[in-house]
Amino acid sequence: MKRERLIEVPGWVRPIGHVGGVTASGRHIFLAGQVGWDEEGNFVSDALVDQVGQALDNILALLSHSGAGPEHITRMTWFVTDKREYQRQLPAIAMTYCKKIGREFPPMTAVGVASLMHDEALVEIEVTAVVDDCT
Repeated sequence: MKRERLIEVPGWVRPIGHVGGVTASGRHIFLAGQVGWDEEGNFVSDALVDQVGQALDNILALLSHSGAGPEHITRMTWFVTDKREYQRQLPAIAMTYCKKIGREFPPMTAVGVASLMHDEALVEIEVTAVVDDCT
């Protein structure tokens, strides 16, 4: 992916753990929301941090299959069913994120929702990635 530039407005507070925006050119990859289940559709745990880890693993597998990696992620949207639990677990979620994704911090949005389509799901993560045109 060719990152044209980060989008930052002078004088604005910098976001923590992500960037405000980025421009990119190349082949776009749009991933559907990933939840904390394994390749057989079984949820790995009823703990939020574990589900985040599995959802990220699923994202990495889909990206890899598409010829991309975490460095190509240009946007993430997180849907969480318990905002307060997400906030309480943020240090552990951040650690899991860094273990899986590394030091890539694309623009991110987190949204608290009443529920997800799968009753067991505590988080769903949607990703857009951009890979160089020649890849």
